[in-house]
Amino acid sequence: QVQLVESGGGLVQPGGSLRLSCAASGFSFSTYAMSWYRQAPGKERELVARIASAGGNTYYADSVKGRFAISRDNAKNTVYLQMNSLKPEDTAVYYCSYYQPPRDYWGQGTQVTVSS
Repeated sequence: QVQLVESGGGLVQPGGSLRLSCAASGFSFSTYAMSWYRQAPGKERELVARIASAGGNTYYADSVKGRFAISRDNAKNTVYLQMNSLKPEDTAVYYCSYYQPPRDYWGQGTQVTVSS
């Protein structure tokens, strides 16, 4: 069955960096675009970044553009989110996801806390 397992979250000071990983299994990873979403307490889940199946095309939310970078390694069935210049407002649970009709698939999430 489909599994998406995020890792790499933690507590970091403002201005710091983290690299999130999402290991995928149970589907043809290289066929699908992959996304990172986040959900802060009391807020709706929002799209942070997306990468096309071959990795050439990417999308970023305005709030993270220039600070975050999404990448993927299709040989390792893994998608990454490099997060630099982190701000307290980046604090959230981060989820990787992909859409295979008729539904979205989600990992369990990894907590990122940006605080001094």
